[in-house]
Amino acid sequence: MAKNLVICKKVPEAILDELESQYQVSYYPDGEELDNPDFLKRLAEADGLLGPKKADQHLLKKAPQLKIVSNISVGYNNLDIEALTKRGIMATNTPDVLTDTTADTMFAILMAAARRVSELDRFVKEGKWVKHITEELFGIDVHHKTIGIIGMGRIGEAIAKRARFGFDMNVLYYNRNRKREAEEKYGAVYCTLDDLLMQSDFVVLMTPLTKETEGFIGLREFSLMKKSAIFVNGSRGETVIEEDLVEALRQGLIRGAALDVYAKEPVASDHPLLSFENVVTVPHIGSATKETRDKMAELAAENIRSGLEGKIPPNLINQEVVAPEYSPKNQK
Repeated sequence: MAKNLVICKKVPEAILDELESQYQVSYYPDGEELDNPDFLKRLAEADGLLGPKKADQHLLKKAPQLKIVSNISVGYNNLDIEALTKRGIMATNTPDVLTDTTADTMFAILMAAARRVSELDRFVKEGKWVKHITEELFGIDVHHKTIGIIGMGRIGEAIAKRARFGFDMNVLYYNRNRKREAEEKYGAVYCTLDDLLMQSDFVVLMTPLTKETEGFIGLREFSLMKKSAIFVNGSRGETVIEEDLVEALRQGLIRGAALDVYAKEPVASDHPLLSFENVVTVPHIGSATKETRDKMAELAAENIRSGLEGKIPPNLINQEVVAPEYSPKNQK
């Protein structure tokens, strides 16, 4: 009998067709709703869950047969890994495939903030360009400046590569562990967080969201930055104390910011951050190209197929749930 798969996110038709040929699929492209009786019925029978908004203890109580949860994302703060592991449920994500695309986005919003692209786009469209622009509308250079990357994971390294070879920038980084290979490849210099904040012209935050990184950047950190610095957040909104960022901008502690993530998403239309001309805001689009999102869905589908077939998924997060019968030596 075919296993039951619940899909909680829109996926390409070709992937959906393939999964439907292998499993009993219940498809909710607009996301799961725990007050939907039909969804709850399917969840109670589910062996696999693909692309959930959240997989916490509340949801897991309603999914007694669940064997694997497959995230269509590199980040997995929406998954309660401790609860999943305790239940022996595999959790997977989709790293690597979105690395270059997300690094491109981070550099796009960094440059947009530096050269005031969004602000000047509005300036032209609103008919304000009636004479030669004056110095008050000038941006700042990116090339040959210093970039400080907080979180030198795959995406952080891809940003360092673009900074060093694309813009001849000096690269500083702060990470839990030194990355000798990144130092050799990109001339990256490992330093303390405070030194990075004080020396960088652009501070790019790329840490995962954990208990340790929640509220990681606040008024103290903004106070250490150069008044000419631009802050870029491509990690998660909760890694920054947003009220402190607002205050830093109001006080002129930093030149500006470029944000792809927010503490609450979608961000409220009356959020103070949206009132600043010197803040570039985009709607969590780090990996949002069709090519990359399709690759992410393909990898998520591969993860869930492996788990449902009794194999180790290629991107298993909680390795400790893997029982001896799943060990590589038993997989031919």
